[in-house]
Amino acid sequence: MGTTTRMPASKSPFRYGNPTIDCKGAEVHTLCKQLASVMTVSGFIDQTNVECLSDRARHCVIPEKAFVLDLTGVESFAKAGIALLDAIDDACFAAGVEWSLVAGEALTHILRVHAQDPDLPVAHSVPEALHHFSDVADERRRLLPMLTKSA
Repeated sequence: MGTTTRMPASKSPFRYGNPTIDCKGAEVHTLCKQLASVMTVSGFIDQTNVECLSDRARHCVIPEKAFVLDLTGVESFAKAGIALLDAIDDACFAAGVEWSLVAGEALTHILRVHAQDPDLPVAHSVPEALHHFSDVADERRRLLPMLTKSA
């Protein structure tokens, strides 16, 4: 007879087919939308889970699809969490895609103080980030006919 282990209940609501993943104190939920891949993190970000979160983020960065990192549910963000932002920035640069960071008010201040790049691509909400990516896509569609006419 096999044994089962009981896992603690997730703080996030169950999402059929797209479960929440535990990364050593941080819960990660990913969703691929038409405009962007969205990775939502809640809980704690520190040295113990930065590598797990970075691996998950690199997995979610897809060529030709923008990336949104939603940290509004993060309760504690250690300085080691800057490595997560660097990993995402590197992965998005390598894939040739834009990305945006959504953070709560207190977290935004911490990120601006500790991050080496003061110009992080910060949005106030996921809808705002998606709206930005929609505007960029619309602008590209508008310019594409002009490029083909001049060629």
